[in-house]
Amino acid sequence: MNDFPLVDQEPAPQWYGRLHVQTGDLSPAGRLTGLGQGAFGTVAAIAAPGFPAYARVLHPAALDERPVRWSTVAAAHGTRVTPVVRWHEVVGTDRDFVNRSDQGLPGVWDEHPEEGPTPPDVARALLPVLARHTGTPDRCWFGLWCGYGRWDFGRFPTFETPGRDEVLLAGRLRDAVSPVSLDEFAQLPDLWWPQDLAWCLGGDVDLVSTYVGGSPELIADLLSAPDLEAHPVTPDDHVG
Repeated sequence: MNDFPLVDQEPAPQWYGRLHVQTGDLSPAGRLTGLGQGAFGTVAAIAAPGFPAYARVLHPAALDERPVRWSTVAAAHGTRVTPVVRWHEVVGTDRDFVNRSDQGLPGVWDEHPEEGPTPPDVARALLPVLARHTGTPDRCWFGLWCGYGRWDFGRFPTFETPGRDEVLLAGRLRDAVSPVSLDEFAQLPDLWWPQDLAWCLGGDVDLVSTYVGGSPELIADLLSAPDLEAHPVTPDDHVG
């Protein structure tokens, strides 16, 4: 559901970047949601249940607009990164004050990880890995929470995921980052999955991580990708 209706929205475009907003048949979303829904707040609720393995991909912090790994921040704060650690635990602060603008550690980090679906730079690093593990990279589906951005998606049908109503988009995997062509601050889709359902990627407006469910080979590939900071998780782990 949309808990945060926005004002002064423009009518949503038929094309979200190079992703086509679907106006009728939502059966591709039905194939995904037909896998079931995990408990709210868990990995399976974000990245769909039923896959043999899962990974959590951390959104980086920043220093002077350059990405900084959580492990670097943790080392400086005397904490450690585990697969389920929360950002406020890494920086040793109260969860309610994690977004205070005066936080940071000189020479280490000055911007918190980006909340929301997959940031574009992380998405670009994910694309070649995901493409290697599907037979249908040119036929993919995407879910976009209709509460994002300046556009009103009310004229389009939606499908439900735990706590969210999503519009369905279609396109090639390599075009997943194309919404930034509309607006550099445009949110990328929350959900990505290929026609062959080899994997599912999920994010959310309240998270600083992206989650991927897929084969053990895909997850191993993600964990070893040099431009990603990823950790193995289970479908029942809580998200952050």
